[in-house]
Amino acid sequence: MTTPVIRVGVIGAGFVGSALLDLLLDPSRRDALEDAATASIEVVAVAVRDLTKLRPGIPSALLTDDAAALASSTDLDVLVEVAGGLEPTRTYIESALARGVSVVTANKALMAERGTALARLGHQHGADLFYEAAVGGAVPILRALRTSLAGERIERVMGIVNGTTNFILTQMTEQGSDYHAALAEAQARGYAEADPTADVEGYDAASKVLILASLAFGTELRDEQISRVGISGIRAVDVEFARRSGYVIKLLGVAERVGEHGLSRRVHPAMVPVGHPLAAVHGAMNAVFVEGAVSGPLMWLGQGAGGAPTATAVLGDVLDAVRNRVSGRHDVPFMVDDTLHRVPAGDLTSVFYLSLDVADQPGVLAAVASVFGRHRVSIQSMEQSGVGDEARLSFVTHRALTRDVDATIDELATLESVDSIGACVRVIDGGDQ
Repeated sequence: MTTPVIRVGVIGAGFVGSALLDLLLDPSRRDALEDAATASIEVVAVAVRDLTKLRPGIPSALLTDDAAALASSTDLDVLVEVAGGLEPTRTYIESALARGVSVVTANKALMAERGTALARLGHQHGADLFYEAAVGGAVPILRALRTSLAGERIERVMGIVNGTTNFILTQMTEQGSDYHAALAEAQARGYAEADPTADVEGYDAASKVLILASLAFGTELRDEQISRVGISGIRAVDVEFARRSGYVIKLLGVAERVGEHGLSRRVHPAMVPVGHPLAAVHGAMNAVFVEGAVSGPLMWLGQGAGGAPTATAVLGDVLDAVRNRVSGRHDVPFMVDDTLHRVPAGDLTSVFYLSLDVADQPGVLAAVASVFGRHRVSIQSMEQSGVGDEARLSFVTHRALTRDVDATIDELATLESVDSIGACVRVIDGGDQ
C-alpha cells in the first residue's frame, strides 16, 4: 500500500518555527511521525523575512521570502503559521483556508480577534484550523476541551497563562524582590520583552482567556475587550502580606459561569491559598484549572513558553491536520452559545485585599473606615504598619460587590490623608464570582 504524502508549508522560522522544523526534518523521527500522521510529511517551503540570515538545520532550498505566494500555493495541504502579528498573517491564513488548505497557528492575538470567522471559513472549504499552541505553550488544554471534555458542562476555567508574570511574581515571593527588580530579572533571562506591557498589564492573558472560554462555554472569538488588571501595581509588601496570611499572589485568567446563562471573563491578580494547586506553579510555568459539573476539578501543568515546548503543541496540531487530510475529513468548528450573556465585572462579588499609604495622624483610620462604610464594603481585618509620619493600612474585606470596592477606591483617592493606593487584589477562596 502506498503511503500518502501530505505537503506542509511553514511561515516563520523564529524560536518556535525553527524548533518545529527540527522535529519535522529530523531523519531519526521520520518513522515515528509517519506512524502518528498515517502519512509521510513533506516540508515544501519555509517563508522567512530575511533570506541572508543563517538558519542551521533548514535546507536553503526550502527557504523563501514570499509568504503570500506560499499561503496561496495550489500545491499545499497544510500551512503552519508561527510568525505572529495580525497582518499580513490574517490574509495568509484566510487565503489558505479559502482554498481548502488546513491551517495550524500559534497566533493567540489573531485567534482571539478573528478565530470564529476563520474557523467557519475553513469549515466552508473542508479545512481544519488548529491553534493549540496559542494558549499555554506545551500544555494541551485546548485539545482536552475540544475532545475529552466536549460533553462536559464546564463551570469554571482558571489558569496561570502567562509565564512572564508568573516568573515575576515567583521572584517577588521567593526572593523578596520588588516588582521592578523582578521584571529586570525576567528581561535578563529572556522571559520578558523590552516593552513588557502586553504581559504585565494582562493583554496576553486576556487573549488566552477568550480562547479558553470559546471552547469551554461556546463564546464567539471576535475583537472583544474583557475586564483586565495587570501586576504592575503589586508591591513587595503586598506579596509579604499574602505570605503571612497563607496565600500567594498570581495573575489569573478566569472564565466562569454566573448563574444559568451569565458568563464572566477576566484577568486579574489574586491571592491564591497555599493549598490550592495553582499556588505551587512556579517560575515561567503555566497551568490551567478546570472545574466540570461531573468531572470535578482537573489541572494541566507545563512549560508555557519557549521555542521547543511550544513547537511540540504545534506539531501535535500538524499531526491532527495531516490525519484528517488522509481520512478525508475535518473537525467541525465549536458551536456558539447565543444564550450566554456577559456579566459586567462590577456585578461580581469577592473578598478583596487593599493597601493604602496614609499620613500617620489622628483620625485617619476613622476617615478611611467611613469611606468603606458609605460604599457598603465591610472590613474583615485591618493591619497597620509604618514608621514616622507615614503608615500603611492593609485591609481584607468581607465579600463585596466589585463596583462598590471600585467606588471605595475612587473616594479614598480624594482624601488628603491618603498618600497613595496600592494593590487591590481578589481573594479567590472568598466567593470570587
